[in-house]
Amino acid sequence: MTDKTALTPSTHTTPPAKFSHGVKKGNILQVAGQVGFLPVEDGKPPTPAGPTLREQTLQTLANVKAILEEGGSGWDDAMMIRVYLTDVDHFAEMNQIYNQYFEEQGLTAPPAARTTVYVGLPAGLLIEIDVLAVLG
Repeated sequence: MTDKTALTPSTHTTPPAKFSHGVKKGNILQVAGQVGFLPVEDGKPPTPAGPTLREQTLQTLANVKAILEEGGSGWDDAMMIRVYLTDVDHFAEMNQIYNQYFEEQGLTAPPAARTTVYVGLPAGLLIEIDVLAVLG
């Protein structure tokens, strides 16, 4: 049986409840829902990257990538990406940001993905993303 390893990059805050930012077991890595908080600074509360969807989406993707890398993975190992938006009117803009980001990352085989509207994020947050990756 393979041990389960919790993943928390140094850029991330300690989760506010009993969960991990990511968990790796064997060759499976699950990234928990990430939002667009800037890297952690001692003594400061989590701070969104900015008020716009673009700023928050790019920071959210950077936060997901940091967890993938902490687990020895990367975007090429991503099998499923789930995106949660707080506003249905953000779909087109998010898709444009998403497509440009992954083109810049050189992703050759895009993962499966789904996007849904979810209104339960803390005030001011516009997007959340989680990822399932299978390594090697």
